[in-house]
Amino acid sequence: MTRILSLALGAGTLCLALAAGTAAAHVVLETREAPAGSYYKAVLKVGHGCDGSPTTAIRVRLPDGAVLAKPMPKPGWSLSTKEGPYSQPYDSHGRSITQGVTEIAWTGGSLPDAWYGEFVFQVVLPKRPAGTTIHFPVVQECEKGVHRWIEIPEAGRSPGDYREPAPVLTLTEPAPH
Repeated sequence: MTRILSLALGAGTLCLALAAGTAAAHVVLETREAPAGSYYKAVLKVGHGCDGSPTTAIRVRLPDGAVLAKPMPKPGWSLSTKEGPYSQPYDSHGRSITQGVTEIAWTGGSLPDAWYGEFVFQVVLPKRPAGTTIHFPVVQECEKGVHRWIEIPEAGRSPGDYREPAPVLTLTEPAPH
């Protein structure tokens, strides 16, 4: 009986380890929940390159309603942003802001496949109901190959159902003032 229990526990541990390895293989957000309408420090965690090839560029597209993005420089990488119109004006201290950063790119560096890296930016999250999920599509370019972490789940499905899901954030109740 003890041997059967040990085998079952060992198999369960192996399944958990394999599942954790699969989840770590994606580009994900370090913090996966945040209050709607809050300032959010997004940390994109990159756990691997493309089939052994080093990562040379990370591009993230901001979700609709996310505004006032400010990326953090990464030593050894070039940083650029694309700007465009917001879907709705954003009121900031009595000023109406109608356009801003919609995409952030870190390029020109080299993150070996065997290493782990983080790419950081700050953004104001949209004001939406608690439980709403928003996605941050990411394109990861490598010396050889590319991963397009851009798949957004259809209703009734989860990111785990997809090969290259977009990093996802769940909005919580707004923080009290």
